[in-house]
Amino acid sequence: MESIKTDLLVIGAGSGGLSVAAGAVQMGASVVLLEGHKMGGDCLNYGCVPSKALLAAGQAAHAMQAGAAMGVTPVAPDVDFAAAKDHVQAVIDTIKPVDSQERFEELGVRVIREYGAFTGPQTVQAGAHEITARRIVIATGSSPFVPPVPGLEDVPSFTNETIFDLRERPEHLLIIGGGPIGMEMAQAHRRLGCKVTVIEGQKALGRDDPEMAAIVLDRLRAGGIVIEESATAEKVSGSNGNIEVVATDGRVFKGSHLLVAVGRKANTDRLNLDAAGIESSKAGIKVDARLRSTNPKVYAIGDAAGGMQFTHVAGYHAGLIIREVLFGLPAKAKTVHIPRATYTSPELAQVGLTEVEAHRKYGVKLEVARFDYHHNDRAIATGHVTGAIKVMVVGGKPVGATIVGHQAGELIALWSLAIANGLKMSAVANMVAPYPTFAEINKRAAGAYFSPRLFDNAWVKRVVRAVQRWLP
Repeated sequence: MESIKTDLLVIGAGSGGLSVAAGAVQMGASVVLLEGHKMGGDCLNYGCVPSKALLAAGQAAHAMQAGAAMGVTPVAPDVDFAAAKDHVQAVIDTIKPVDSQERFEELGVRVIREYGAFTGPQTVQAGAHEITARRIVIATGSSPFVPPVPGLEDVPSFTNETIFDLRERPEHLLIIGGGPIGMEMAQAHRRLGCKVTVIEGQKALGRDDPEMAAIVLDRLRAGGIVIEESATAEKVSGSNGNIEVVATDGRVFKGSHLLVAVGRKANTDRLNLDAAGIESSKAGIKVDARLRSTNPKVYAIGDAAGGMQFTHVAGYHAGLIIREVLFGLPAKAKTVHIPRATYTSPELAQVGLTEVEAHRKYGVKLEVARFDYHHNDRAIATGHVTGAIKVMVVGGKPVGATIVGHQAGELIALWSLAIANGLKMSAVANMVAPYPTFAEINKRAAGAYFSPRLFDNAWVKRVVRAVQRWLP
């Protein structure tokens, strides 16, 4: 058994763990990084990267059929499904060197390709290595949650960890789960030539603003995706090419392949947390605002910390940990400025409070500024006129923003900036966006907030008339 002592031990080489390891070692700390599976974690290998690559392939196929209004004769795309998966793998392979063991070893990180388990408050065993660290960061991420539906364990099915290995195009893909993962995979597969049925126990995209989510769902249905809501799966049966899902209300859905996309669970089972005095729940490791576990020498970040499950949250947490561990400066994690996006077409993005949440919290103090895509000149020119933005404003400051439409995931970043820094709506109104761009949508939303104050205000009109009388 090799004994290793280090300043910092990072367990998990996903986006958060890699960011902590890279930052710490380059600032002079000794760092050991454990990874028992793939470098890059879920995001690179099974999540954000491959899903967006497959969506891009689907968009390329869709574009061949969508140009009639611009004078381009639609043609049926000849989709090579296996080649589309080759594209996905090529994207992963292009990014992979940035997350590779070789790169981190060149930076000075000791990389051990083993799973780790606690043997004491500051000690972890990983294979033939016993590591004692002054501080430990758990960044083990999450895995697909497979619900205990009778028959599911006996039926061939996929999760986001295995669906990208499928190289033969499914004739009819059944998807249990109507959240962001389910809807993204539904549209990608539909545009690549598959029949798709989404089976959702409650409301599809139910976490999002109902009005804005409905715009996405209407577009998905118009694209040929069947979305069945209030359909809780009660039983699954069948075999390859012939799968049947029965809902609690008796509805029966038949397809050739099955994807389960009902959520994720934190990866903590292997860690032997009790040996380190670390408490956890079904959601993940219990942490305080500084991301410390019940063992003050051990931190948890990203999905392992049981909060918002996004790659960019793990990256945000990593920055806080660097401040905490390397400089001993307390840093509290916040969620009000964390955006999220569903990368369907149209995209759906959110930061801060939704309209319903803001009404519940602020009541009559809330104002909602809105601007529709069909008034934006770039949207008109490119044919992306479906969409809208709503900004929830209290006391002149945005407390939330919802965007549905083309590039919503890009546009939402400005509102994250505003909320994170306590900026007023005037800061966005003062911004100058190049013309014509979708970025003007954000500025016009700010303008919509100020318009009634300027144009429908009798006092303003009186002041203007008075000034005009006195001007030479």
